[in-house]
Amino acid sequence: MTTLGIILISPGHERAHYALVLATGAAALGRPVILFATNAGIRLLLDGRPLEADAREAAVTATGVAGIHDLLEAALEMGVEMRVCEAGRLTEGLAQAPLLAGTVIGGVVGLLADTAGGQLLTL
Repeated sequence: MTTLGIILISPGHERAHYALVLATGAAALGRPVILFATNAGIRLLLDGRPLEADAREAAVTATGVAGIHDLLEAALEMGVEMRVCEAGRLTEGLAQAPLLAGTVIGGVVGLLADTAGGQLLTL
């Protein structure tokens, strides 16, 4: 199966949540997935998980829908690769910010090489 690359550039809960919905859905189908966070989208993969404190997280989970916390855990269990753009870290002033365990630091050339022949989505 072809690799799905999801590029997250938005800092907001909604896009991060849906990036994880797409990632876990594709992984459940057996597709390799790379979630590539850059610029403000890196907030999703910061250690301490700041997006889980967003008011939208409580609103989502109150409806019975899986929130960022559960989706991120599921994505990691299913082998979704979490990758952070080095240039995006520098641009956002996050070069020293701790990332979630297992997060890989890379760049766009590596993403394009690893998703060649696959699909790329941007949120």
